[in-house]
Amino acid sequence: MEKYICIHGHFYQPPRENAWLEVIEVQDSAHPYHDWNERITAECYGPNAASRILNDSGVIKNILNNYSRISFNFGPTLLSWLELYDQETYQAILEADKESIKHFGGHGSAIAQVFNHIIMPLANSRDKETQISWGIRDFVHRFNRLPEGMWLAETAVDVETLELLAKHNIKFTILAPRQAKAFRKIGDEAWTTTTSSAIDTKRPYRYTLPSGKTISLFFYDGDISQAVAFNGLLNDGKKFADRLVDSLNKKSEEPQLVHVATDGETYGHHHKHGDMALAFCLDYIERNKNSRLTNYAEFLAKFPPQYEATIHEDSSWSCVHGVERWRSDCGCNTGGKPDWNQQWRKPLRESLDWLRDELIKIYEQQGSLFLKDVWAAREDYINVILTRDDETIRKFLKDHCRTQVQPNQVLRLMEVQRNAMLMYTSCGWFFDEVSGIETTQIMQYACRAMQLVSQIAEINLEEEFLKRLEQAPSNVPTLSTAAQAYAKFVLPAKTNLQRVGMHYAVSSLFEEDPESFPVFNYTTSNDVFLRKEAGEQKLVLGVTNVQSNVTRSEKKFAFAVVYMGKHNIIGNISLDMESDIFASMQVRMVNAFEEGRLGDVIGLMQTYFGPEKYTIWQLFTDEKRKVFNLITQQSMNDLEDSLRRIYNRDYSLVIGLANNDIPIPNAYKTTFEYVLNADLVKCFLSEKINIRLVERIMSEMAKWELKIEDAVKVERLAGESIFKELRRISSEGLNLKRIERLNRLFPLLVKFNLKPNLYKSQNLYFEISNEKHDGQSAEWIKQFNVLGDNLGVKVD
Repeated sequence: MEKYICIHGHFYQPPRENAWLEVIEVQDSAHPYHDWNERITAECYGPNAASRILNDSGVIKNILNNYSRISFNFGPTLLSWLELYDQETYQAILEADKESIKHFGGHGSAIAQVFNHIIMPLANSRDKETQISWGIRDFVHRFNRLPEGMWLAETAVDVETLELLAKHNIKFTILAPRQAKAFRKIGDEAWTTTTSSAIDTKRPYRYTLPSGKTISLFFYDGDISQAVAFNGLLNDGKKFADRLVDSLNKKSEEPQLVHVATDGETYGHHHKHGDMALAFCLDYIERNKNSRLTNYAEFLAKFPPQYEATIHEDSSWSCVHGVERWRSDCGCNTGGKPDWNQQWRKPLRESLDWLRDELIKIYEQQGSLFLKDVWAAREDYINVILTRDDETIRKFLKDHCRTQVQPNQVLRLMEVQRNAMLMYTSCGWFFDEVSGIETTQIMQYACRAMQLVSQIAEINLEEEFLKRLEQAPSNVPTLSTAAQAYAKFVLPAKTNLQRVGMHYAVSSLFEEDPESFPVFNYTTSNDVFLRKEAGEQKLVLGVTNVQSNVTRSEKKFAFAVVYMGKHNIIGNISLDMESDIFASMQVRMVNAFEEGRLGDVIGLMQTYFGPEKYTIWQLFTDEKRKVFNLITQQSMNDLEDSLRRIYNRDYSLVIGLANNDIPIPNAYKTTFEYVLNADLVKCFLSEKINIRLVERIMSEMAKWELKIEDAVKVERLAGESIFKELRRISSEGLNLKRIERLNRLFPLLVKFNLKPNLYKSQNLYFEISNEKHDGQSAEWIKQFNVLGDNLGVKVD
């Protein structure tokens, strides 16, 4: 049998991390999740690692790690996030590649990706080289093998990029069918252009490069890929499988590969339960004896190209105009704002190109003072990015520095170059508006690079950069240009060690263990720390050292912060306060505070630190919210206590009104709704579900016809609680009462139209059902089956 099918998923999220803190700050649009990475992981990346396959009767017959049966690439910046924030999914992806090696003749299904998704034809040669080498090294670091293929961002391609792929021993890449220019059978003289005849996507093609090297090209099936991504083919896993199988030429004896390529997020994020449709499709094809699943590397090893092709240079899969979407107002956009234009794209790219070239000059000039080879050092810097520890940094410095040099001097230079590439992440141009989060994100990287340069060589590039951004028009009337978007959205995020020090000082007012705690990608350590409290008022004094985990730059600060209640915080910080002066200040300020003389405390702060003050508004976004939550929690507790007293005191009165058909005042309904909603949330936040309490609360809500205020939040908490309970059932085995109690929860959820995410619980239930349960009573089996019905799971 020489008929094969391959499904490729391009799993990628743009880097969303704050360019200084290296963490993703809260994104309210992803509610109830912290950010979009977390949300898409819950909807797509996680489910695809354990997706259910149903039979014709809707019974779960297996759970499949989809990644083990498809071809896939994960963006390195996304994998680095998963490694930190979702180890379970991250490990499942790595294990899937190992499983695929066994399944597909020794060839893993994972392929590499250019490092941070830049449009390769628009990059200079050095950046192309680094994007490929960093992508390969990141892949090896994670998958413990060399990649055979590499995904190009937006499949954007030119001959130089293919040359560099071949130079780095990449055997193949994947392109859209419209990127093929001409083809012929190897050995023939005449070429057939794709304007006269469509290319057959069922074959691999050899591309012969000017250097004499070759690389294989796979042109995916455009029609089926379009149907998967946009035309509802994922609504039915069997139809998906049939469409793939039916595309095989039954009469041809030639080896065939029907293959599709889409964004991986199609399977679960863009299309709900798309992971299950994919799992069903994969299972159906594996059971279909007329074809078999494969990946690109296995197919290529079995059937080397018999045809060759040429390409349209500067072409891509998501812009019919080539690569214009990333440098001009070509007309390609999301369609959400038809009256907007993208005239900003060209001046934005030109501004970044200017900045890149200026950064290269500074990098070469400064780097040549102590680096053996500045560009070889950049290639190897990926090792530091992947493992930011002292040993890796020492080795990097030893390998690349020809003289003794402070680590932060070298690391700052290397970070200039890293940010200079991050600022070309393709998403910055993909969408419709220059002030959008994707575009301001890449401007953050530009800002960070310019800040580092100012610290290295005292050169100010920002002034000229902003002049150039003024040529990039915004569609938002209040912003006018990209320069104004930069001022509004980028500059407020800008951070230095002094701001981190002040952030630490303010945060230490509320931390349980303030002696030493990390501030994102900075480390703090105290020489002196003193905290005094008087009622709700607090005073913190200290001397702390703040070090960047990235550049190893560090500074020592003396600080004083006074908290006067609510959100009233005043803080000061000094870089050069001598120890004896600090000690004198400490005695005077503590005495004034303990005697209740807050005015004198503030006066002393001004005397010792000067007039410049910091407030809560200088905190970083996530910590600002954390502190505000702490500050407001007491007020919210007071409010809840007050409403609860009314609820308890007047409950019988409200019952009397209801029994006598007297209208209940809205104030009472609001009080009852607030109290009962608070109680319901607490039920799901506790370690174990108190089902009797949940029943009482929801019975009360039904009686008074009250609503659940934040249904999305309650759904999420309920889903997490159900999974915890099911894990206890799994570990306890014969505990009939626990199953009975859990079953009592589901009718309540249905009554209030709550639909928690149950995929983890469904998968765990399936695993439990496959275990031996000898000795269980008939009632246990009955309740266990009822639990399956409640979870929407049927098992044989």
